[in-house]
Parts: sequence; C-alpha cells; structure tokens
Amino acid sequence: MKPEIKYEKRIRRHKMIRSKAHGTAKRPRLCVFRSLKHMYAQLVDDDKNKILACVSDFEVKKKTAKDAKTGTKVSLSLEVGKLIAQEAKDLKIDSVIFDRAGFVYHGRIKAVADGAREAGLKF
Repeated sequence: MKPEIKYEKRIRRHKMIRSKAHGTAKRPRLCVFRSLKHMYAQLVDDDKNKILACVSDFEVKKKTAKDAKTGTKVSLSLEVGKLIAQEAKDLKIDSVIFDRAGFVYHGRIKAVADGAREAGLKF
C-alpha cells in the first residue's frame, strides 16, 4: 500500500473519531500521536481550543539521561502515559476521553493508554 493512501486512511479514521470525541475543561481529550521514532500525548480542551498539557518521549529520555539505555519504544510510550497522567493530576483532572487519532489501538498507542490508567486516569 502506498504511504499516501495509508496516511489518507488514517486521517479519515481520525475525522470519524473526532466527530464523536469532544473534550471539555473537566474531561479533556487525551490525544496521542505516533511517529516512526517518537510518541506524543496532549490534553486538549475543545471548548476553548486550548492545549492543557503535553508530554513527549523527549521528556522521558531527559529524566533517564543518566542511564545508558532508555528502553524500547513501547516502554517509552508507557512512561509517556504515566507522565501525562501526572500532568493531569497536577491540573486536578481524573477523567479523560481517549483519542487514538486514527491509529490502531495496539502497541505504542495501547502502551500510552495503559500507562495513563496505571497512574490513575479514567477513560
């Protein structure tokens, strides 16, 4: 399958998800993005069109920079989920709407969700 077609199919799936998922200040949308090398997560308030918090695997690597090996991409994604949950707790948010952004709920996307659940966020 051509990369352009694959990208267009993901965007189409994301539009369907976004038509149903709407974040508020009390229950923001937890949006995740997966690139080939990195993982990003952000809390979005759609009422005000505002990003409340964002975390990427760069922050996880900074915290574990002393270690020679940071781990696999899945383990880094798990830590991204834990960090975004900690940011949400700092903002006094305990429940979110999970937005997988058209990606399959598997692998790194699932690891972010599991990490956020481990840290206490409710979906």
